[in-house]
Amino acid sequence: MEGFAYVVHRWVMHGRLGWVLHESHHRPRTGMFELNDLYGVIFALPSIALIWMGVQEGWGWPATAIGAGIAGYGAIYFGFHDVIVHRRLETGYVPRSSYMKRIVQAHRLHHVVESRDGCVSFGFVWAPPVEALKRELAASEAARLRRPRGPAADASTALRG
Repeated sequence: MEGFAYVVHRWVMHGRLGWVLHESHHRPRTGMFELNDLYGVIFALPSIALIWMGVQEGWGWPATAIGAGIAGYGAIYFGFHDVIVHRRLETGYVPRSSYMKRIVQAHRLHHVVESRDGCVSFGFVWAPPVEALKRELAASEAARLRRPRGPAADASTALRG
């Protein structure tokens, strides 16, 4: 599923057609939901259909297993991406292992780019080393990096001005 997710995120969600929904995820969220959340519904449909066909229509255990695998990956994605990285539900969890720190940092580096081009790290449960992603961002001509926000950024701007 990670390979499939990488391909869909890189070439569909960041492609011309998929960006229509996914762009909302690269902008500050103004409410509980964003247009990008429709991808969860879109990916749930084949999962539900495969489980149904496997259990009720005689397609057998392979269809059921694939449908359950899609659902399981969706649950992992929700827990990691929406809960841990974007904190859409507050849990108080703080990543401490080197693996979790790398995954969270990689996804945050993905979001420093405000356009669909020039982003790095399109996977969800695997990411290259953070230093490699930083080098890739620095070398990219397509990456439009988001300007820092908040009190520290305001002070930095005031000192330069």
